[in-house]
Amino acid sequence: MTKPKLSIIMPVRNEGANLKIILKIIPAIVDTPHEILVVYDSLDDNGIPAIKELNKDNPSIKPVHNKMGSGVINAIKSGVNAASGDYVLIMAADDIGPVLIIEQMISLMEKGYDFISATRYAHGGKNIGGVFASRALSKIANALFHMLTGSQFTDSTLGVKMLRRSIFNKLALEAKPIGWAVAFEMSIKAQLLGLRLNELPVISINRFCGFYGGKSSFRLNWIFEYLKWFFWGLKKLNSGKIKNQFN
Repeated sequence: MTKPKLSIIMPVRNEGANLKIILKIIPAIVDTPHEILVVYDSLDDNGIPAIKELNKDNPSIKPVHNKMGSGVINAIKSGVNAASGDYVLIMAADDIGPVLIIEQMISLMEKGYDFISATRYAHGGKNIGGVFASRALSKIANALFHMLTGSQFTDSTLGVKMLRRSIFNKLALEAKPIGWAVAFEMSIKAQLLGLRLNELPVISINRFCGFYGGKSSFRLNWIFEYLKWFFWGLKKLNSGKIKNQFN
């Protein structure tokens, strides 16, 4: 099997229904040699049967048991440890939109960028489905963060990120395992490290617009962890006087 250039890391928790769809779509759309690492916490996760069944026909789809502790941040770390691609893409199993921009993200990486973030809030992007409160809070928080810090990203909290595997450990991720707060931390630290950055608009279709894949796991009490990174980033980015590196 061709060595993968891209490792797609997909943290999951009981996403069996969504995995049956997304794991068939990715290989059909992505031409770049890749592997898909589906990372689960529990041995009774309902997604494991789907992963193993699809692996029979496509060995690039691989189950990875996260033994570092529950939560997205630990699933990402476990996935990176198991990855063999030069580039790493982090994405969720319940959103089909990011699949459509994977090749564009790779093209930017090939041009020398280190870290690419997808955005729902720049021209061409859109956020569809999911919980209304979550969508509203996300849009307001990202707009405020972008305005107050001059952040290079218009959508810092979205968990669709592509980066060079070689620079992952430099991010020194330490967010609490609450929701996708780690994506916010990654956006901030990528700027503080002075990496060459870019972003691409994406039409995010959460849980297939509610027609499939179950309910969102969003919880209002997650806001406190996101607020912590909001104010940390506000302080660090303003004091660091980060210059816009998009070009």
